[in-house]
Amino acid sequence: MLNADAISQLRQLKSNIEEHKVVLSGTVKATNGRFGFVALDDGRDVFLPPEEMQKVLPGDRINVTEKEVEKGKTQGLVEELLNSSLDTFVGRYQVKGKGHFVVPETAGINRWIFIPPKERNGAQPGDYIYCRLHRHPIKDGKGQARVLRVIGQAGDAGIERALTMAGFDLSDAWPEAVQQHAQALSEDAIAAHSAGREDRCSQPYVTIDSPGTQDMDDALLAVPNATGWALSIAIADPTALIEPGSATEREAMRRATAIYFPGEPLPMLPDAASTRLCSLQPDTTRLALVCDLQVNNDGSLGDYSFHQASIRSHGKLSYELVANLIDGREDDDIKALSSAVSNSLDQLHQAATALRRWRVEHALISGDRTEFRLRLDENRRIRSIEPTVQNEAHRLVEECMVAANRCAADFLSQHNKGLFICHSGLRADRHVNIRKLLEQHMPQLAELDVAQAESFKTLMKTADSLNADAPVKSIVARQLARAELAFSPAPHQGMGLAAYTTFTSPLRKFTDFYVHRVIKSLIWQAPLEELDNNALSTLQATLIQARQAANSLENWLKSDFAKTLGEDDMGGVISRTIPAGFFVRLNCNGLEGFVSCRDLDGKYSFDPVTLRLIHNKNGRIFQLDQAVIVRLTGVDDERRQINLTLQEPKQEPVPASA
Repeated sequence: MLNADAISQLRQLKSNIEEHKVVLSGTVKATNGRFGFVALDDGRDVFLPPEEMQKVLPGDRINVTEKEVEKGKTQGLVEELLNSSLDTFVGRYQVKGKGHFVVPETAGINRWIFIPPKERNGAQPGDYIYCRLHRHPIKDGKGQARVLRVIGQAGDAGIERALTMAGFDLSDAWPEAVQQHAQALSEDAIAAHSAGREDRCSQPYVTIDSPGTQDMDDALLAVPNATGWALSIAIADPTALIEPGSATEREAMRRATAIYFPGEPLPMLPDAASTRLCSLQPDTTRLALVCDLQVNNDGSLGDYSFHQASIRSHGKLSYELVANLIDGREDDDIKALSSAVSNSLDQLHQAATALRRWRVEHALISGDRTEFRLRLDENRRIRSIEPTVQNEAHRLVEECMVAANRCAADFLSQHNKGLFICHSGLRADRHVNIRKLLEQHMPQLAELDVAQAESFKTLMKTADSLNADAPVKSIVARQLARAELAFSPAPHQGMGLAAYTTFTSPLRKFTDFYVHRVIKSLIWQAPLEELDNNALSTLQATLIQARQAANSLENWLKSDFAKTLGEDDMGGVISRTIPAGFFVRLNCNGLEGFVSCRDLDGKYSFDPVTLRLIHNKNGRIFQLDQAVIVRLTGVDDERRQINLTLQEPKQEPVPASA
């Protein structure tokens, strides 16, 4: 039996060990397996074995110590939970024996979480449920959850959207104060705010959009003059009807953007504003913030000005109708247009052509790529996928919007105030690889400083025109930084412009809504509640989350639709490469599926410079933009990943020699 001195010595020894051990802070990263890693604040990753990973959740901030398990190999031991980012999550209710669990749908949580009897809220086996983490597993690896509500069952119409909404903490419901404001809006408010505005209702503005669009942000008009065209872009003006600091504005900022979920979008503003009283509906007086600008014959921009006006769109025209008019076709709808509208459309096309020519020469334009429209059935699942090709009408509208946004950016830059969209070109950690790429495949550009905006523009323009044995432009495009919001102007390298912002979609994007506020405050001293750095960071994060939510739902619907593709061979191009294989974008429907290196003959190595997969023995290459033939092999429902296998081209029989 230990005496008091021995116990005291052991306690002191334990205390000394605690004082001298090195505690490191970091963030938990999950894997597809039961193990994980801690991304330490010093930049290193520490391995977490399954028994330690069981105590934490993805995104947790923790303290760890390192333990050597083999010579030169260490693993982490969880010491303390600093902060957990996981609060609510979605999953499926399962019963195993006498235990009731939720199987999370959240990526990286590879475990079942126990639900105590008092926390089950009437959920039944198989239900999709929305839960809150009731007890963190940090102490013993045994977490607990509380069911907040039942979302539905697999097979329910729209269950995919409902589950995605819950998983990203999104809601269709409006706060009571916002509902009350929406109900109070009326045509009388438009009449009241028209006082003191320019009356442009007689001018032949038209909207050009898809037939089903209701939230129409813009209307266009062009008139020729001695040096080019007077182009007028009228943008819907919701800031006239929504007071600064109001509940509606706060909710718009919280949502940040309309999310275009397939079949049923999630709007940023209530329908009363976004699709009725602020939307530039045809033959109806609406409030607008108008940008008048001079487009010179060479496509350069001249003087511009902003105006608060009342307008009356003279028609909601489809892209198809306008493209047919541009092509010189005639049908009843085209013949029904007034001469004023037809003349304006002709001038709009000429002005847009000049604008595009200038951008091709002086800036950067993304090449047209076939996009696809998802058609849903009565159960809100994909019935068909149809290609949508960009036509001249799409390009006309795009050029007008870019021109107006460039004017807004220039105006805000002069005052060094507002909100800008900045793009730094290549990711900083990819500069070395891109330099190596140029040395190997475009030596004439090897001296370019790819960190500089003008050099990046030169690279992208030259990569289009020079032949190289590697798809340089596509390789560069795969390694671009994310565009960011900023209060000060900086280059948008992806567009090849010195500064850029957007104000042309205020019904759909809060950034554009806010730019309206800034422009009005600078010209007409309208009230403005300026955003601070914290608000900007939150806005940026919300926009990223919105894109993730939309992509998540699309991937789910597409992976389910892929199961109907059958076993036919399909053509596609390689769209992305990783060490484990490559993704193929199918030509027929735009779906992306994965071809694993494990299903290819031999072993392949990944080249991080060219993003190629290269066979270790025969040198066979798979690279971006390469055409391949593939066949569906299945769908990984957990990852919502479409899996494909490569089909070798059939060899034509060699005729027997005579």
